[in-house]
Amino acid sequence: MAKNKKWSARISKAILRLFGWRVEYTLPDSEKFVLLAVPHTSNWDLVVMLLASYVMGIEFKWAAKDSLFKGLFGRYMLWLGGVPVNRRKRTNFVDQIAGQIKKHDRFAFVIAPDGTRSKAPYWKSGFYRIALAAQVPIAMGYEDWENKVAGIGPSFMPSGNIPEDMQRLRDFYAGMKGKIPENQGPVRLKEEMQTPDG
Repeated sequence: MAKNKKWSARISKAILRLFGWRVEYTLPDSEKFVLLAVPHTSNWDLVVMLLASYVMGIEFKWAAKDSLFKGLFGRYMLWLGGVPVNRRKRTNFVDQIAGQIKKHDRFAFVIAPDGTRSKAPYWKSGFYRIALAAQVPIAMGYEDWENKVAGIGPSFMPSGNIPEDMQRLRDFYAGMKGKIPENQGPVRLKEEMQTPDG
């Protein structure tokens, strides 16, 4: 780890400790993976996630619309790990991110499957489809606000069996609470509710 990264890790760890947080993590075997940010109920989740990322020594990538990546602010967004996504292009979001992952030797793409800080009946399935398309593992990132622990839990390769893979996620995230628990929705995809006949 470079000297400046060591200092970033130490400072971030000290800040988290000051507020009663600790970081626990198991990094995936792969240098490329889709990292879930769960639960996502507040803007403060981003602050904790960034501090935890410095402690873990991981440079996360995240997506935003390409119009934000212009001029000096655009360079700042890239420095922060932003990945520009062209919403006007016919290639969809999943294909664009999967393509970016395939192009790089190291790529930790973080995504909040809740899709919103408000309570939602389903997770968005983009994270799952990206991991399948890029053939990379899904890592269970978390922020447990009740116990003040953040980090990365187990990771697994998506099998294509959505109910089975989602059950792994339900088992892991069971009991974890976000900063605003009432904003948390169930850990499930709409695709799980669909029958084989449609």
